[in-house]
Amino acid sequence: MTERKTNQNQRVLLLFIDGLGIGENDAAKNPCCHPDLYYFRHILADTYPKKLSPRGLAFGLDANLDVPGLPQSATGQTALFTGVNASQLLGRHLNHRPNEQLRTVIRDHSIFKRVTEAGKKAAFLNGFRPPFFDYSPEELIHYLSVTSCMNLYAGLKFFNLDDLRNERCVYQDMSGNALREKGFNAPVFTPAKAGEIIARQSQLYDLALFEYFQTDFAGHSLDMQRALNELFKLEEFLACLLQHIDLSQTLVLLTSDHGNIEDITFKGHTRNPAMTLAFGAGCEELPSRMKSIMDVAGEVEKILTAD
Repeated sequence: MTERKTNQNQRVLLLFIDGLGIGENDAAKNPCCHPDLYYFRHILADTYPKKLSPRGLAFGLDANLDVPGLPQSATGQTALFTGVNASQLLGRHLNHRPNEQLRTVIRDHSIFKRVTEAGKKAAFLNGFRPPFFDYSPEELIHYLSVTSCMNLYAGLKFFNLDDLRNERCVYQDMSGNALREKGFNAPVFTPAKAGEIIARQSQLYDLALFEYFQTDFAGHSLDMQRALNELFKLEEFLACLLQHIDLSQTLVLLTSDHGNIEDITFKGHTRNPAMTLAFGAGCEELPSRMKSIMDVAGEVEKILTAD
């Protein structure tokens, strides 16, 4: 095995893009075939790892977890952020929010817990709106996604609308339009501005996470134009993010929990590899070390806690 190159000041920015897989070379069903895409134009017939600029690679990670059926969000995200095969633990794939058994895994094994216990600073850079802050953790826990459970159990801050207005976080729709539609006084960001904010804020932490799940919604919609709109927003977001981040000190790792958007002819998830893009410090070693979404948490922990 190649000796790991360590960097005492290295940071990791995790970009979790829900429902993004590597699909077939069929433009009628796969929006990732669009010729104007760059970062997200990858198909099963490509040779991986595939080089990207600046200093990046694209490859796929298995998301099926050795369990029959279609991968789902609760088990896939638990596996991604803990390294535990959540689907095998339950004997099935579980959609939507984690159940009590998965919440115990998240509480004990999440990457946020592991790196903060090692003395590192971590942050979940998604903004939250009222009435989220009106409820106790005991009231909230049954309604939280995997990422929110992970943040709660690690005792980390949830960013609010004041943080959003001061550009310390980004809302889940990237723009903030969803907040304004609900009557909240919120800024509106372009995808480029959102990328700049996430890049800048990530440099304040050893590990930062931003989650985007509109891709999964677009895949379920069976609407090619909606899917393309999401991919082009992500192109603009990622391109600007990479321009505003120190890739000599930061690993930017974008990955998913399962496929979906890469096949808009089918309403469910797919068994395709999770599209994974890595840029910057240490990215060259990742394709040989990571084969499954279960490898992500352990690899991030090793990068951040290696002597």
